Amino acid sequence: MFENIFVEKEIIDSPRVQSILQKLKGTPTLIDSYTDYFGVTKKPYLQKRTSLNLYLAHKKGTLVKEAPPAYGIEGEPHYYFVHAYNCIYECDYCYLQGHFDSPDIVLFTNFDEVANDMHSLLQNRPKIWFHAGEFSDSLALSHISGELPLLFDFFQHRTNAYLELRTKSINIRELKKLSPLKNIITSFSLSPFDIARTHDLKTPNLNLRLKAMKELDNLQFPLAIHFDPIIYQDNCIEDYRELLDELTQTISLDKIQYVSLGVVRFPSNVFHQVQKNYPTSPLHRAEFITGPDGKIKYPKPMRMWILNKIKELCIEYGIAADKIYLCMEE
Repeated sequence: MFENIFVEKEIIDSPRVQSILQKLKGTPTLIDSYTDYFGVTKKPYLQKRTSLNLYLAHKKGTLVKEAPPAYGIEGEPHYYFVHAYNCIYECDYCYLQGHFDSPDIVLFTNFDEVANDMHSLLQNRPKIWFHAGEFSDSLALSHISGELPLLFDFFQHRTNAYLELRTKSINIRELKKLSPLKNIITSFSLSPFDIARTHDLKTPNLNLRLKAMKELDNLQFPLAIHFDPIIYQDNCIEDYRELLDELTQTISLDKIQYVSLGVVRFPSNVFHQVQKNYPTSPLHRAEFITGPDGKIKYPKPMRMWILNKIKELCIEYGIAADKIYLCMEE
C-alpha cells in the first residue's frame, strides 16, 4: 500500500510503533519530524492513486478540540481528536483534497496524551461526546494503526464519555475482536447506490457497507448513520426511500442511535480542487451559491427542503425525530 514509510526518531522504540512496523513491508526511514516532509512540497491529490507514503508521528499542540456547532446531537458537548491525517479512499467531494498539500497518510501514535486530555475534560461533566475520523476514516487502517483496543479500554471505564467512530469502511475485523460498549458508536456514512457509485470513489459499495453494519448489529455493536453529504439529483428523495428500504432489510432502524443529515458543501479552496481533480463530476452542474460563511453550497431554501424531506422519510421509517440532527446547519 505504501511506497515509503517514515518514522520520527523520537518514537521509533515505542511498543506501538514497533507493532505497526511489524505489519508493514519495507524498511522505514528515520526522520526528525513529519512536518519537515509532509506537505512541504505540494503533492497532487490524485497522486495517491500511484504513490502514497506513510508517516508515523507524535502529534503536538492541542490534541482534543471542541467541535464546531451542529457537529453532533444538539445540547451535548462535542469534541474531536485527530488520530490520523488523510484517507485511503477518494470521494470526489472530499474536503481533504483542499485541506492538506499532500494525500500521504500520517498516523499519530501518542494516544496516551490524547487519553489524558480526554480524561481532564471529563472531570465533573455529566456527559461528553468525542469523535474520531475528522481528518481520516476511523476504521479503514485500524488493522495497522492498532488504536481500537486502546479506545475501548479508555471508554469502558468512563461511562459519561461517548465515542463516535465515523467510517465508510468495511474493515471491521479489529472491531469484531472487541466486546461492544454502549458508549462507543460506529457510524456509517451512506448514500444511495448510484450516488455512491458516482461520487464515493475507491470506497466499499453500499451493499458491502450494509453487510458490515449487519455483522456489527448481530454482535450488538451500537450503530449510527450519516446521510452526509446528500447530493441532489433527479429523484433524490425516492433514492433515499430506496436506501431506507434496504436499511430496514439489514437492521432494525429503531435500534439506530442517531441519524445525521447534511448536504454537500465546500470551502472555496476545496471546491477549486474538486473542479481541478474531477472536471466531469456531476457536482459541477449543481446550483451552488457562496453562503455568508464563505462555503459553497445549495441555496438555503433548497438545502432545508432536501433535509426536511429526508428527515420526514426517516421518521416514516421508524427513526425517532429526536434522534435526527442536521449537520453543520445553523
